Amino acid sequence: MLPTANNLSHPLNPQGRFGRLSFAAWLCISNLILSIGLILAITSMIYAHTYAEPYNNILAICAILIFITIIGSTSIPTFIFIIRRLHDRNQSGWLSLLIIVPLVNLIFLIYLFCAKGTVGENNFGPARITQGWEKVLGWIYIILIPIAFVLGVFAAIAIPAYQDYVQRAQQTQQQYNHNTE
Repeated sequence: MLPTANNLSHPLNPQGRFGRLSFAAWLCISNLILSIGLILAITSMIYAHTYAEPYNNILAICAILIFITIIGSTSIPTFIFIIRRLHDRNQSGWLSLLIIVPLVNLIFLIYLFCAKGTVGENNFGPARITQGWEKVLGWIYIILIPIAFVLGVFAAIAIPAYQDYVQRAQQTQQQYNHNTE
């Protein structure tokens, strides 16, 4: 007996199906939670290191606990979203383990975003209706992914180059000051 659409509508139920836009929308929410948690953890570590000298060990431990909690609380739903997306393709959820293999995970995510789901009912139940807000958030996320990738590559190149430039400028300034004395 196939499950009904009513008991598969909750996004954290691994037995349902997710279309591409539903998958993108819920992955976006998961990544937003992860990003906010990481910002909190990093901010507490920086604060502990620079301002809270007597409390820096406690704040560092709290930051690590925040980090672990956020990673754990977003990893499980992310696996569930991937399982549901695979179910939409009429594939086993066990393939979701590919997400932990470096480099393979990038190709796997591209596949999950691009591959069309099974039309109509499949072994994992009826197709789930994509809500309107999921469509909007899904498209926003799909557009933001390549932009973030390009900005990340640019930052990875520009930041070290700028640091090298600043270091060389400081050395030149020191040499100039030394020669004029």
